[in-house]
Amino acid sequence: MQFKINPKNPSGTALRVIPVFEDHSEKILKEKLKNSGLPKTLFSGKKDSSYILEAENQLVLLLGLGENPEYKTIENSFRRVLSKNSSLLESEVILDFPDSFSHEQVEAALIGFQLGGYSIGFYKKEKPKDFNKLKVEVRSEAKKIKSLAERAEKIAAAKIEAFKLVDLPPNKITPENLGDWAKNLSKKVNVSVKVFDSKKAKSEGLEAFLAVGRGSAKDPKFIILEYRHPKAKFHLGLVGKGVTFDTGGLNVKTQGMHHMKSDMGGAAAVLATTQLIADLDLPINLTSIVPAVENAIDKDAYLPSEVIGSHAGLSIEVIDTDAEGRLILADGLSYLIKNYKADQVIDLATLTGSAIGTFGYECAALFSNDGALSHGLQQAGEDVGEKSWPLPLWENYGKEMDSEIADIKNYHGKPFAGAITAAKFLEAFIHEHKAWAHLDIAGVAFSDTEFSKTKTGTAYGVSLLLKFIENQLQ
Repeated sequence: MQFKINPKNPSGTALRVIPVFEDHSEKILKEKLKNSGLPKTLFSGKKDSSYILEAENQLVLLLGLGENPEYKTIENSFRRVLSKNSSLLESEVILDFPDSFSHEQVEAALIGFQLGGYSIGFYKKEKPKDFNKLKVEVRSEAKKIKSLAERAEKIAAAKIEAFKLVDLPPNKITPENLGDWAKNLSKKVNVSVKVFDSKKAKSEGLEAFLAVGRGSAKDPKFIILEYRHPKAKFHLGLVGKGVTFDTGGLNVKTQGMHHMKSDMGGAAAVLATTQLIADLDLPINLTSIVPAVENAIDKDAYLPSEVIGSHAGLSIEVIDTDAEGRLILADGLSYLIKNYKADQVIDLATLTGSAIGTFGYECAALFSNDGALSHGLQQAGEDVGEKSWPLPLWENYGKEMDSEIADIKNYHGKPFAGAITAAKFLEAFIHEHKAWAHLDIAGVAFSDTEFSKTKTGTAYGVSLLLKFIENQLQ
């Protein structure tokens, strides 16, 4: 898309999009459309409403935002412009913001507008509409609107990358492909990348990670990305679960397996966030780790009741091979904490059905051993519409993971507290790090939305982590 900011000779033929707050609808309509005489019975600015009219020889699309709209409400409203109203567009569109629109509201709108051009029809014979050459005029009185538009482009680009990584099929997004993605990123931005193959992972003691990948013909890849800034305020460590497809292993899944290409939603969020932090040149140090494997079944697949090793030196009794994400995260967390001095460590993973059973598809389950970190993530998520809610890490839950034969078992095998006991398992591998958080994003990384007829990636975590980081830089 080609953005023009407050053009001196605006086009008179483009679709003009005007967002309207319900509590200021009359004022905004008067400001933008002079005497349109539009009755409230037709359009009042109610949330998620829209209205098309012709004014001043121009086609106008009014977007109702309701009163005091949240960031996500604005993002979704503008995403609908391209996603659901593409028939109204030819080659140009004008985004005409009222004076009352804040800096954050303009940002949400510009991000959402660009996300509307995304489609999952990658392999259709008839290709989705291409919006790359669309001319977009932005009219706004917001301060530093040009730099704001550039920032919104980078955020949208990162979120679209996260969409793609989750939505593309597992014969395309393999561990090797994720490794190549990271290597290509290092050619574009200030990020250094290391990718361990199975031989190197073995020499590094990543035994739990390797056990999960044993049943697949696709070689696992342990991906490390390092972003360093000369004026860094702090060092953040991220770990993202990268199971590119999950059969469940020998504890094979009995339903919903066609959705298991999404089991690397945590990896997608971490990779896209790394791209975004580097793109925005934020003054932090960032180390991101993505253990990427395929959990498949063959003669070499790891077995229920098997005892495996781990990077942390703990032996693990495998109760369920479908509790594989926590095994690769255990090695990812341990490797990160032992080799890098990160001030805070956050992992993101589509980890448990229990998180969905607790919260449905509304928010992530949040676990942390640091109150300030937990509160910071929760508040950042509230601000950008990527919500989380804390659950406890009480010691009694940890006893559920005791093993008779090994140091710990990977699943307690009981129909309760599944998300909590999974978090307690992970906690055993953080080497008593004082600021660790775990986000179980099983219900929010891959969801039914109004923008597709099937479940698709949501890019959950990208805006959340950006907001969390920038809040600490203020």
